[in-house]
Amino acid sequence: MLTSLSIKNYALIDQLQVRFEQGFTIITGETGAGKSILLGGLSLILGKRADLSSLKNKEQKCIIEAVFDISNYKLESLFKTEDLDFEKQTIIRREILPSGKSRAFVNDTPVNLSALQTLGKHLIDVHSQHETMQLVDDEFQFQVIDALAKNGTSLEMYQSQLKSYKKLQKELKELFAFQAEALKEQDFNTFLLKELTEANLIDGELELLEEEFETLNNVEVIQERLTESHQLLQDEEVGILTTLTLLKNNLQKLANYSTTYNELYTRVNSSLIDLDDAFAEIESLQEKLDADPDRLVVVNNKLQLLHNLMQKHVAENVSELIEIREALTEKVSVTENMEETIHSKQKEIKAVSDKLDSIASKIHENRKKTIPGLTKQLESILQDLGMPNAQFKIEVNLGEEYLHHGKDQLSFLFSANKGGQFNELKKAASGGEMARIMLAIKSILAKYIQLPTIMFDEIDTGVSGEIAHKMAWIMQGMSETMQVFAITHLPQIAAKGNTHYKVYKQDIDEVTTTNLVKLSQEDRIVEIAQMLGGIEVTNSALAHAKELLN
Repeated sequence: MLTSLSIKNYALIDQLQVRFEQGFTIITGETGAGKSILLGGLSLILGKRADLSSLKNKEQKCIIEAVFDISNYKLESLFKTEDLDFEKQTIIRREILPSGKSRAFVNDTPVNLSALQTLGKHLIDVHSQHETMQLVDDEFQFQVIDALAKNGTSLEMYQSQLKSYKKLQKELKELFAFQAEALKEQDFNTFLLKELTEANLIDGELELLEEEFETLNNVEVIQERLTESHQLLQDEEVGILTTLTLLKNNLQKLANYSTTYNELYTRVNSSLIDLDDAFAEIESLQEKLDADPDRLVVVNNKLQLLHNLMQKHVAENVSELIEIREALTEKVSVTENMEETIHSKQKEIKAVSDKLDSIASKIHENRKKTIPGLTKQLESILQDLGMPNAQFKIEVNLGEEYLHHGKDQLSFLFSANKGGQFNELKKAASGGEMARIMLAIKSILAKYIQLPTIMFDEIDTGVSGEIAHKMAWIMQGMSETMQVFAITHLPQIAAKGNTHYKVYKQDIDEVTTTNLVKLSQEDRIVEIAQMLGGIEVTNSALAHAKELLN
């Protein structure tokens, strides 16, 4: 509910600070006194765009601030979605700067107009004869029926399943697209994979094959050099090993004379041991070395194959070729198993679809059971509001498409006259009739769900007498469970309020300002008497006013 409103430097208002209470609040005032200014200021809080014409003093900023008690509104999830701090006493502030820029804050957090508009819909519902388009909206009509049908929990379950259904449908569509694209490449990928698989790739193999190729391709030269090296080491007269052995024996005889000779002997002996090992390895290599033309052909062919594959796949080594082979294996495998994957996804969708059908059927049946009672209530209320021949023809038909509100197609038809044809509300009802229908619907809704603060803006235009009394009773009844405001010119409605405010203009130093004042009981009597009989208050008007108030 709206607990307070502060307006500074807006239109004809210098500064206004007012607190509001729960229940039925009346706002009255002469035509042109500024009731529309209050609504205009409130609309800025609800996210309406602002301009410099809103500023009373063009050199100062305009500030409008409203405090709402939202402890019973269940808006925690909305605040979380909008990334706002939830406070039971929520403060919304709007500022319009002399530069023309506008700023908005919710609990001191800056917000854009979109967030303000989203939040505003849950806080205040401004209702006038010219703003009844909500009535012809399917979503609103379903909201009315579902509130009476107590479909809230079922709708939450349905929408949760619908979210899953849409996600799965999107995934299936992507699978089909992937499959179509993959099938175009399947034959080529399979060929490439076969080629890489048959190559029997081994990491590090290229370097080993290149070394083996060099050896086999130069076997004669290698054999010649090994033989020559063997002779140089082992010749009986001038071989290196023979000479080094003599040198070692000679130095051994000096080793005992000093550490210097001993170290020299040790170094020569170590060299002799190394050369002995080298000689043994040369003999071993000579034994192993053998010309093998067939093996040379095999090695050469494998090298050519590897180099061709590396060039084809733009790979720098066999390791990269192996990675490409593994990627192709996965691609081919995924494509080959795609039918199974698609079938599995279709089974998931079918399971969710069955759940949706079940919940939608339950919602549909609840709506069908509720509609006769809703129709009866609406026609009864409208009869009291001077529309004795008003008739509704409301039908829900279960369709095939999954919609946000279920699978129902809604037909919400109206006839204002006896024997008249049923038609859509916007075609069958006048502005005044639409206002009364909305009042009837909102009064019914108030019994079933927590509605935001509602402000009826002169919906009683063209109404008088007993119908005005009926309207007042309906509004008063609604105010038992919610906060209701009524801007009115009718004394019958004004008398039913719990609290009464008057909007008035006054001229100070040749400057006109608009003010709002809460009326005492005595002031209310005078105000209602003036509404009954004009500025000149008569005793009979005062007596009538007291009668209405009592």
